[in-house]
Amino acid sequence: MSKSLPSRAENYSEWYNELVKRADLAENSAVRGCMIIKPYGYSIWEKMQRALDDMFKETGHVNAYFPLLIPKSFLSKEASHVEGFAKECAVVTHYRLKNDPNGHGVIVDPEAKLEEELIIRPTSETVIWSTYKNWVQSYRDLPILLNQWANVMRWEMRTRLFLRTAEFLWQEGHTAHATKEEAVEETEQMLNIYSEFAETFMAMPVIKGRKTANERFAGAEDTYCIEAMMQDGKALQAGTSHFLGQNFAKAFDVKFLNKANQQEFVWGTSWGVSTRLMGALIMAHSDDQGLVLPPKLAPIQVVIVPIYKGDEQLNNIKSKIDPLVSALKKRGISVKFDISEKQSPGFKFAEYELKGVPIRLAIGNRDIENGTIELARRDTRVKSSLPFEGIEQVIVDTLENIQISIFQKALDFRTANTFEVNTWDEFLVKIEEGGFLSAHWDGSPETEEKIKELTKATIRCIPLDSQEEAGKCILTGNPSKQRVIFARAY
Repeated sequence: MSKSLPSRAENYSEWYNELVKRADLAENSAVRGCMIIKPYGYSIWEKMQRALDDMFKETGHVNAYFPLLIPKSFLSKEASHVEGFAKECAVVTHYRLKNDPNGHGVIVDPEAKLEEELIIRPTSETVIWSTYKNWVQSYRDLPILLNQWANVMRWEMRTRLFLRTAEFLWQEGHTAHATKEEAVEETEQMLNIYSEFAETFMAMPVIKGRKTANERFAGAEDTYCIEAMMQDGKALQAGTSHFLGQNFAKAFDVKFLNKANQQEFVWGTSWGVSTRLMGALIMAHSDDQGLVLPPKLAPIQVVIVPIYKGDEQLNNIKSKIDPLVSALKKRGISVKFDISEKQSPGFKFAEYELKGVPIRLAIGNRDIENGTIELARRDTRVKSSLPFEGIEQVIVDTLENIQISIFQKALDFRTANTFEVNTWDEFLVKIEEGGFLSAHWDGSPETEEKIKELTKATIRCIPLDSQEEAGKCILTGNPSKQRVIFARAY
């Protein structure tokens, strides 16, 4: 058996990195800054995809796919957009290699230079809006409600598996509307979908809010976000939804004939979540023994480990367990009956604990004689000997309880680590302790930047449910109308 994980309390960063690798979620690749998502990690991502995709389609969205490569000229059409992404772009300049005449492998063929350089997509607004110009003539062509599942490239050198990699997987929605009101409604609807997914499937409480102008998506008029608290007290932006106004429609001349027979620019939105959610899932719930997965996203929800000597005892156990496995699968529960002989039961217990399987059942010959079975919960690590009769319903009920309990634990943690702060001295003390600080800010980008420079804390969001409240900015003492959420973040 492998050595124990580093402690979260002693080295949170090392704990996270080791857990990602030991739980077989991902590893670094031969390409610096890029990761390999391993089958177990990808199976969690697939469950996320499936749930989100269903939610998108229920609200009228359809999937499409656009090219990986974007003409460089497209990015220059929306000034703030290109400024926001210019430093992260990977550029394709040539289309052919040839053997080095000096015998040093292959080199770029200088005669194969592209007429126009291509950008590996950091995001797809430009290529999609250049396409919408061909698709939209009349109000009858609107709305367009598209999503694409894709990979993107943002050139990052300081990387961490799932949280920040040069290439990552995501979905990006891009919609076009006839009115501003429709586009704003779409932006808010998608934020609510992300919030519902985070809380219902990931069991991760989030704060819904708006970004400040400094933190807004490049090219957007308004950015909405969901912010989650990790167990080290840092914030993680778990999803964003952007109201683009008419910025990209104007950049790519996307007009339509409205009902009054007048030409008008289209209104747009974009929204996305990425494999960064995998990092959030790990850091929000897991412990020093390994992953703690909410049942709705666990690749294996129930594992059954038999304890036996010889084929006769195994067959006796199988005669009891096989019908249970069938019954659970009929109820949509993913279950694994591990009869492999490669490892001992004790090794298997540790391995499934590391991988965050919500329920582990163990059964041996004595259990069969007594009509019992052992059930261990991953979230609480509590083991119980229960009657075998009726265990199917107990499992169903326990999975539901685990999902609720994991969410409640994370919510209680966030509540205990959210503080109202009213003075700069208090802010300086609390920000070192971690957590969310609810504090007044005078609304100026300069003050926001100064606070970030002095403390490494950013305004995570202006909560949508925050009430107006007269106060004074914690740094400048200037008047403020409401509190915002500050935190250090990933």
